[in-house]
Amino acid sequence: MATSASTTYLITGASRGLGRGFVAAYLAQPDSTVIAAVRDPTSSSSKSLGELPKGANSSLIVVKLDSDVETDPADAVKQLKAEHNITSLDIVIANAGIMKAYPTVQEAKVESFYEHYRTNVVGVVLLFQAISPLLKASTKSGKFIVMGSVAGSITLAEKSPVPNTVYGASKAALNFITNRIHVENEEIVAVSVHPGFVQTPGGNSAAESFGMEKADITLDESIGPMLKLIAEATRESAGGKFKLYDGSDLPW
Repeated sequence: MATSASTTYLITGASRGLGRGFVAAYLAQPDSTVIAAVRDPTSSSSKSLGELPKGANSSLIVVKLDSDVETDPADAVKQLKAEHNITSLDIVIANAGIMKAYPTVQEAKVESFYEHYRTNVVGVVLLFQAISPLLKASTKSGKFIVMGSVAGSITLAEKSPVPNTVYGASKAALNFITNRIHVENEEIVAVSVHPGFVQTPGGNSAAESFGMEKADITLDESIGPMLKLIAEATRESAGGKFKLYDGSDLPW
C-alpha cells in the first residue's frame, strides 16, 4: 500500500533490460512503491526482482501485464486496486516492446508489421487507457513516459544505416500516440524518450545482427540521466516532446 508521502511507479517490461534497470533504481530510493509489470510473474527473472535492494519505506509489487493480451492492463489495474489499495500512480514507464526484424521495405513481411504494431503501439494505447484515471489522480502531476526510439524519427531516417522498416514504423506511430496523449490530457506529462542504444540483452542482440560487438552505452549510462529527465519533466519542459536520454531534444 502506498502512503501519501511515497511516490508510486509502474514499469512495464520490468523483468529484464531497461525495465529491470528502472525497477532497481526506483526501488533503491526511499519512500517508493514500485509496481513491476511483467509477462509472467512466475518466471525466475520476475521472481528475482524481489531480491533487489530496497530503500527505506520502499516496496515492490509484481503484477502480470502482457502487452499482447488485450485485457491484461485493465485486469492489472483491478488487481492493484483490490489487493494493494493503489488509488493513484505518479509515474508510469511504458517500456515493454519488441524489436525482432530488420528488413527493408521491399523485404518486410506483413505479419511482422502486425506483430510490432500490436506490441509497440496498441499495447501502449491499452496501457494508457487502463492507467490514465490513476495518473490523473496523482497529487504530483502524473507522468506517462514512453520508451521511444530514434529509429522512429522520420527526420533522422536518412542517417540510419540500419534497415529498420518494421520496428521504426511502429516507433514512429508510438511517437504520434505519445504526442496525442499530451494534447488530449492537460493533467498528464507525456514524453517519448529514446534511451540510447543500450547494452541490454535485446540491445546487444540487435547490435550483433548489425555486425557490432555490443550496443553503444551501458545500462547505468542510460538509466542515470533518464531518472533526472523524468524527475524534472514538466508539461512545459518535456510534455509532448521527443527526448534523448540526456534530456536534449530529438526531431520527430
